[in-house]
Amino acid sequence: MILITGGAGFIGSILQASLAQRGIETVVADQLGKEGKWRNLAKHPPARIIPPGELDDFLATHPPLEMVYHLGAVSETTAVDGDHTWATNVELSRRIWAWCGARKVRMIYASSAATYGDGAEGFEDDPALAALERLRPLNLYGWTKHAFDLLVMRHLIKLREQPPQWVGLKFFNVYGPNEYHKGRMISVVKVKHDEVAAGGPARLFKSDQDGLADGAQARDFIWVGDVVDVMLWLLETPGVSGLFNLGTGRARTYLDLAHAVCDAAGTPREVEFIDMPATLRGQYQSFTQAPMERLRAAGYTGQFTPLEEGIRRYIQDHLATADRYV
Repeated sequence: MILITGGAGFIGSILQASLAQRGIETVVADQLGKEGKWRNLAKHPPARIIPPGELDDFLATHPPLEMVYHLGAVSETTAVDGDHTWATNVELSRRIWAWCGARKVRMIYASSAATYGDGAEGFEDDPALAALERLRPLNLYGWTKHAFDLLVMRHLIKLREQPPQWVGLKFFNVYGPNEYHKGRMISVVKVKHDEVAAGGPARLFKSDQDGLADGAQARDFIWVGDVVDVMLWLLETPGVSGLFNLGTGRARTYLDLAHAVCDAAGTPREVEFIDMPATLRGQYQSFTQAPMERLRAAGYTGQFTPLEEGIRRYIQDHLATADRYV
């Protein structure tokens, strides 16, 4: 049996679908809410769905778990409630880590590329405490994810009890189906698709950095299926532990993305540049790229989906169909 926190969410539900296809029994800890998130699980319901407030009681029953995929988090980069975000992203993660360590249950958890801040210290997934301590996240979300990475590394240095396998994955910009409940945090691919599907141009933020052209802002965009493939490989490879980047290893510009969306949707390549909102200035990552050498050195050999192909799949196989869900 495998527990997936955040298992009704975007990445969690795609992982849940893949595990269900393999005949693996799963328990999901998540809130279904009122935004139709249940549809993410409709084709592959888990054995149980546990409200987050009941997770501690569930774990106290000592369920026979093989693995915990801890993906549940406050993931809004604009989050401002520090107490709630810390309690969810750090304290809950710490309790799950301690539980897995005491009961020898494997644990994979979601970190984030937001821990790298503006990228001034680079994007190397160096787990050394000195390297981590140099990072300066730009927002509350990134800071709490970073705080748990630091907690894990300090825990390991003190040789305290730990899960038999542990992996922190620094997700870069993930896109794909089952993200429709995410509101303002939905991927830019989905936002641009909706704009061109409505007959308008794809709208991109003007650059807020001197010397950087509009549309030249670049991110490491990764297809959700590739993310899940890595997580399944880790399930099959219990000897691998560590803190790893999870991107494609190649940054692509927002202009590349907008053009790929237009091409997949069968519309002309029309792009309009608009002013960046004041709330994002100073907190906007204009470049991210995941060095992937450490994951490759650990033995992962899978190939990552090119941006144009991932966007084509997302739009033509999901967004342009009557049933958008996996």
